[in-house]
Amino acid sequence: MTLFLMFAGGLIALVIGASLLVRGAAKLALSFGISSLVVGLTVVAFGTSAPEVAVSVGAVLNGQVDIAIGNVVGSNIFNVLFILGISALIAPLIVNIQLIKQEVPIMIAASLALLLMILDGKLAFWEAGVLLAALVVYTTFLVIQSRKQTAAAGNGEFDDEVDMSSTWDRHWSVQVLLIIGGLVLLVLGSRWLVEAAVTTAKMLGVSDLVIGLTIVAAGTSLPEVATSVTAAIKGQRDIAVGNVVGSNTFNILGCLGLSGLMAPAGLAVAPSIVSFDIWVMLAVAVACLPIFITGREIARWEGAVFVGYYVAYTAYLIMASQEHDALPMFSNAMLYFVVPITVITLLVSFFRQKNSPSTA
Repeated sequence: MTLFLMFAGGLIALVIGASLLVRGAAKLALSFGISSLVVGLTVVAFGTSAPEVAVSVGAVLNGQVDIAIGNVVGSNIFNVLFILGISALIAPLIVNIQLIKQEVPIMIAASLALLLMILDGKLAFWEAGVLLAALVVYTTFLVIQSRKQTAAAGNGEFDDEVDMSSTWDRHWSVQVLLIIGGLVLLVLGSRWLVEAAVTTAKMLGVSDLVIGLTIVAAGTSLPEVATSVTAAIKGQRDIAVGNVVGSNTFNILGCLGLSGLMAPAGLAVAPSIVSFDIWVMLAVAVACLPIFITGREIARWEGAVFVGYYVAYTAYLIMASQEHDALPMFSNAMLYFVVPITVITLLVSFFRQKNSPSTA
């Protein structure tokens, strides 16, 4: 019961902390005259990934590197397969052309760069610095780009994520307190969550890595779940997709960049991450491009496929950690039956859409 309360308390603290941090930082930025579009592309998007940063950095400082890396890789897989899947089941998701042409390729490039960096079984200190530097360049690019855009679409998107009509938090002192309170809750929440997860893993005989890839990854992605699902329900379906893509890019560049800089000797990467999980993360990122291009939307059936694959991926992790007898049969069924059928279906759908007379 104590572990459950600690885990639940950690999740709640992470969600509330991220919300306070986003509100305080966003309103403080607006108080200094920064446009809501720029804030929406930076503070709000990155704020939803604050729990991943808090947990991964905290795990590295506590010596639990597997949780730190598993949290990022698992969160990125969870974001695309589960969050987009559930959101698409609520309503088919519209995909903005900028996401197809710019943001998704950047997410894929970040995923590929991480794969190449850890092929030697380690994320070096300098490589973490490169990731963080890439985040600075990417953010600067977004700010410059957004200032050149005159369309007001970004304001509506931002207003859906942060309530700008409230008056109680208009003063800068309140905004600073919100930021401080959010950071304190993130630190406490990450500590409780990691401690509960590690203790539970040891009791159940499950590795830190599997816990990081599943429970911790899903828990730290709750802000993304709330943002994307709420956006889908409200009909703001473009926000649901953009939130996930932006968060995945930040998780790799910012979260692992900061985590790696906390370990001067570098972060050791588990062999299973190098041989399997990082490839799943890359495949999921690459799969977004043809699916997004197909009609520029994620249909309900594609959402169902996403959710199904996440369930299958989680089942595989659990069976592999327990060395279950059914693992070989399950793996063969996924490799030789489910995956080929999915690929064929997506290709047929893509070419039908491409040859459709209504396609622009």
